[in-house]
Amino acid sequence: MIIGLVTAVGASVCYGTGSVLQALGSRRSAREEAAARGHRAGMTEHGGPNLASTAKAAVTWEFILGTVLDFVGFGLGALAARLLPLFLSQTIISANLVITALLSIRLLGLRLKRPEWASIAVLCAALVLLAVAAGPEGGHHVAMAVHWWLLGASVVLIAGGSLVVRRLGAGGAIVAGLLSGLGFGALGVGVRILDGVQPFALGTLLSDPALYAILIGGLGGMYLHTIALQIGSVNGATAALVVGETVVPGVVGVVWLGDSSRDGLGWLAAFGFVLAVVSAVGVAYFGQDEQDLSTDPAAPELSKR
Repeated sequence: MIIGLVTAVGASVCYGTGSVLQALGSRRSAREEAAARGHRAGMTEHGGPNLASTAKAAVTWEFILGTVLDFVGFGLGALAARLLPLFLSQTIISANLVITALLSIRLLGLRLKRPEWASIAVLCAALVLLAVAAGPEGGHHVAMAVHWWLLGASVVLIAGGSLVVRRLGAGGAIVAGLLSGLGFGALGVGVRILDGVQPFALGTLLSDPALYAILIGGLGGMYLHTIALQIGSVNGATAALVVGETVVPGVVGVVWLGDSSRDGLGWLAAFGFVLAVVSAVGVAYFGQDEQDLSTDPAAPELSKR
C-alpha cells in the first residue's frame, strides 16, 4: 500500500507539472503564430486549433519537457493502478489539479478566484478521507470480453471525441478535458486488467486488447488534453480531466474488480469520492473563464517579469 501511495503521488506531481509546461508551450506557440500570420492563424472555421497548430505546439521545448513528465507519470500511475484500489489511485493522481493550479499562478500568470481555492481545499480534504478509508485492491482478471469492450470504447471515445471537439471549436475546452480524462481512465482500467504482466509473458501481453486500449486511451487523451490547453482554462480543462479519469475507473474497480474500503468505512470512501469529484467540477466551473497573461499578445513575456 505504501509503495502504491508514493507512486500515485509521484504521478500526480509529474502530471500536474507537465500540464502547466504543455500549456505554456501551447500558448507561446499560438501567440507567436498569431503575431506572425494574423489573429485566426492556425484555427478551424469553428474557432478551435487546427492539426498544424497543435503539431507546432507539440514541438516547443516546454511541451516536450511536459510530455516527458507525462510519460514518467504514466509509469508511476500504472504501478499505482496495480497496487491500489482504482478509486484511490486515480483520485490521488487527479490531485495533479492542485499542482497545476499552484504552478499556473507563477508560470502562466493566472489569478485564481476564492471559489477555486475553496474547491481545491475540498479536493485535498477528500483525498485524505479516501486514503483513510481505502482497503486492499481487488483482482486483476476479468473475462476477455471486457478487454475487447474496453478497446472498442477507447476507439469510439477518442475518434468520436476528437470530431466533436473540432466541431465545438473555441468553446470545447471543458469537453476536450473531460474526454481526455475518460481516455486516461480507460488507460488506468487497462493497466489493471492487462494480462501477461505477472508472470511476464510477451505473447500474452501483445495479444491482449487491453494493451491497445492503453495506447489509444493514453495517446488520444494526451492529444485531446493538448487541444483543451490551447483553447481554454488550464485549471478548468485539468479539472474536467480529473472527473473523467476518476469516476469511471473508480466505479469499474468497485463493481467489476473487487476494490473495497476498510471494514465499516465504506460510507467514508463513498463520501470522499463524491467530494473529490464535486470539488473538481467546482474548479472546472469557476475556472472556465479565468484570465491568464500568457495568452494576451499585449502581455509582457513571463521571463521578463
